[in-house]
Amino acid sequence: MKQISIEELLPHSGGSVYRLVRMAANRATELSDGKPCLIQKPTSDKFTTIALEEITQGKIESKQVAEKRAGGKRASLN
Repeated sequence: MKQISIEELLPHSGGSVYRLVRMAANRATELSDGKPCLIQKPTSDKFTTIALEEITQGKIESKQVAEKRAGGKRASLN
């Protein structure tokens, strides 16, 4: 199993450890419920490790980070 450093993960969560934990937990739950893996060859069969690898590779990021990348534009429901 590859060790993933917190420094690699934090930029994908906007610098928030709490948000990072929630992202990884939610994604691990989705994987355990049968959703497909977003990376080609995960180094582990554990859902939490796969979720962290997906975050490291940029397959999953927080809404705040995605909005910054998109130029700060938000979709409006109105």
